[in-house]
Formats: sequence, structure tokens, C-alpha cells
Amino acid sequence: TDLLCEAILSLQTTDECYAFLEDILTVSEIQSVAQRLQVAKMLDEGQTYDDIERLTGASSATISRVKRSLMFGADGYRLVLDRLKGTDKS
Repeated sequence: TDLLCEAILSLQTTDECYAFLEDILTVSEIQSVAQRLQVAKMLDEGQTYDDIERLTGASSATISRVKRSLMFGADGYRLVLDRLKGTDKS
């Protein structure tokens, strides 16, 4: 797991990230991870389960799992969402 984290941190551009993800994950896995991040973003914006389900195609179970991670997880989603918004406090 350390090697994977180090590999991700070594990437410098979006194109490098795409290339790496395409090599280590299936298209379905990439889409699933991307969907979860989109769900997290939409939950953070206060959107409803119905809207999120309709716009992303995510199941209510996936939405619930992401919400639980946002509320009680290791704050990984929070860190990324704040950084993407430019409001990171660290």
C-alpha cells in the first residue's frame, strides 16, 4: 500500500494520472472510484440522494456508504474536497 501511495504522489500531471490509472485499474474500477468522488462532492454540496442517484447513476447503497465515510471515515474525502475547492486548512 505504501508503494501505491508513493506512486500516486509521484504523478505530476493529469495525463500521467490517467495513464497510471488505466494501467493499474479496469475501466469499470476507474468509473466506480470516479463515481464515488462525484457522490462525495454532491453530498458535500447538500444535494439529495434522489438527485445524486439520478445524475450519477450511483445506487442508494453507494451513496450511503460514501456519506458514512464523509461523516465517520478517515477524512480523506474531506481533505480532497477541500483542496479541490481551494479551502484546505492544512
